Amino acid sequence: MEPTVNGEARVLATDAALDLIAEIKRDHPEILFHQSGGCCDGSSPMCYPANEFMIGDSDVKLGEIGGVPVYISASQFEAWKHTQLIIDAYRAAAACSRSTTAARSAS
Repeated sequence: MEPTVNGEARVLATDAALDLIAEIKRDHPEILFHQSGGCCDGSSPMCYPANEFMIGDSDVKLGEIGGVPVYISASQFEAWKHTQLIIDAYRAAAACSRSTTAARSAS
């Protein structure tokens, strides 16, 4: 896998996402992101303690954001291989997710 799409990184993070990653890493220094091909909550990139998530043979490393590796399932990568994943974060109600994802075509 090429680390870029048309010369651009496969995964980027906004300043808000990088700030949140730094905040999380203060309490949990070893984390990773995983984007599955599932539905519902699994449709968003999920952040896990690195020692609590098993990277499988069918996972693809897209790159790193804020010093944190970002993986995607092989089936999802196949569907998104021509896109760039942009990780963003925003404040929301306490019980809601604080992150969102945008994928844009790099072609």
